[in-house]
Amino acid sequence: AAFFGPVARGNPVVDSFEAELRRVLSSLRRLRGAGDAKPPQHDLHRHGANTLFNIWIKYKPRLPEWYYNERLVKVGDTLAQIKEYKLALHQCYERYLQQFVSVNLDDVMDDVQRFKSAFFPNGVRDKNAALMFHVLQARNVCIYQMVCSRDRNLQNGESLQTCLNALTSLRLTMQVALPQEDLCWLIYNGTIHIYTICRHLMVMGHSAKVLEYLLWASICMESSIPLLSVHYLTWRATLYTAVSQCYFDCQAGIHGEIFARRGLIKIDELKQLEDISSSLEHTETEKIFREATLKMSVMIFKRAVYESRKKSNGFRRESRVNPRKAVNVSWPRTTTERLLVAMFDGAAAQFLAILEALSDPNRNLLPPHPPVPDEVQIPEVTSELFSAGLEILSGNSLKKQKQLENIFVITAGEEGVSGDAAVKFVKLAFSYEEWNVFYSAFEFVDNFLQAQDDPTWKKAELELKLLTLMQPIVLPGRFERSFSITDGGKSKEGSTRRGSEKTQTIRSECCSESLKPGDLFRDLMILATTTFSYVSTFEQNVHPGKEILVDVVMCLWQKCKTELQQIQKSGSHCLEYIHKHQAHQWVHILWIMNEIIEKSNIADTNVMFAEITLCLAAILENVADS
Repeated sequence: AAFFGPVARGNPVVDSFEAELRRVLSSLRRLRGAGDAKPPQHDLHRHGANTLFNIWIKYKPRLPEWYYNERLVKVGDTLAQIKEYKLALHQCYERYLQQFVSVNLDDVMDDVQRFKSAFFPNGVRDKNAALMFHVLQARNVCIYQMVCSRDRNLQNGESLQTCLNALTSLRLTMQVALPQEDLCWLIYNGTIHIYTICRHLMVMGHSAKVLEYLLWASICMESSIPLLSVHYLTWRATLYTAVSQCYFDCQAGIHGEIFARRGLIKIDELKQLEDISSSLEHTETEKIFREATLKMSVMIFKRAVYESRKKSNGFRRESRVNPRKAVNVSWPRTTTERLLVAMFDGAAAQFLAILEALSDPNRNLLPPHPPVPDEVQIPEVTSELFSAGLEILSGNSLKKQKQLENIFVITAGEEGVSGDAAVKFVKLAFSYEEWNVFYSAFEFVDNFLQAQDDPTWKKAELELKLLTLMQPIVLPGRFERSFSITDGGKSKEGSTRRGSEKTQTIRSECCSESLKPGDLFRDLMILATTTFSYVSTFEQNVHPGKEILVDVVMCLWQKCKTELQQIQKSGSHCLEYIHKHQAHQWVHILWIMNEIIEKSNIADTNVMFAEITLCLAAILENVADS
């Protein structure tokens, strides 16, 4: 807001202009607050957009140019704040830019000199340069947000390319602004925008494409002297962590560790300077440095916990303790736990390191599978990580801490494990087929979740219950082991044949008396009807996440597909076939699958869902013709 000048008071033209702007913005704000637009509200929105268009046309020749331009940008910022990105882009930011650039805006984004001559003909020290930089950044943010609104999963190749173009444009804008120290705010904002887009693309599996942009953002933070202060260290460490994670995602763990160690060096350099002259409270700076150091240490541990085992395998095999037999041994019990204790203070930091070491962007919930590494030591380390995580979880109270990024808020020395981290741990145990850990951790976490009122925790509770219902389907008869955990040095034991007592209770509550225990169809029907009830009877913000709903439907389809295709092939003899083979229950599950797809709005997330819908339509047509 620093670039907006004073408003001339008492001028009837200005007063009229401001009043009309307030009315249209107020109307658009009310419409946005009403939620998903219904047909009549679409008309109101269109009216608001047309009104705004007419205001700009009407008042442009009647207002001073500087004042008109500043209000143009300010209104764009307001529209972006209320998530009216399309209006902000076309009615404000691009309207502003088109006054200065007559060519296609994207055509000048691939060359620094063309970019400078087009947008900064008077140089970047011109009084209007700051406003121009702001508009260029805001334009890219709007373009990215518009992609998210229509294609969040970036299934269309054009959507991905548009995001990459926005990143390139942001980088170019920052490159031109970087030499000007007074524009450090723009560099800082630019790194936030780049990080936001890159994190989204990383989740979608495009880490290799965004690595260069995250590296650029990190170097920019180091190259701007005002941004080298302790105040910005937390954010700088976050960028370092994202770069390291990108390397790990690209199967270049050694580079991820090297970059994290480089980050530690940079943090230590700043700490030495800060020790000489500190402008903040000592306790506050200590906390900032602890958090930054923890982030780097976690990324180092992510690789070191496996690599150290490979190197020591030849002469330390006998010293390792089997985690399954370590329940009566005092902590630290294994090589992995000793490394955790050596590198991290506090259970929260240790638990975070375990999560990061187990996390793999290429691993999905389904199908669950143990690690299949080149090195025989990897499964052993993985089991030790899960054993350590369970030991921490069983001995620490969970915290009601909702985290956007779990590494942002945990600091060294904390004892409590966050609810978010615990839920992620249970899901990872399912993914790795660590059934002892899965059911034991589920007991702790489910008790915590049931005691919470927030919809976020209810959603997590439903998701974990769905996992317990999927386990006997994806791996029938595979879980026959007993488990034991420690509680204050005392051992607890229990049978976990096909799940714990709690999960057996969950299945019993969901099961019809007509279905026989141990029957595959019984398990399929329980999973289908339970999922259907979750997406039908709860509020939208309590529904299980789309990712797990997709997994559930795909799981059901894979198990039912053969039977259903046989019914479909029976053609005009469909009713006879269904009666003869008692196949109506399979059709019932198919119907439930379609209802889940419709109620949860996941139809566009997987092309196979179209096959499910077509199968149901074909069977119903055959029944009608029978």
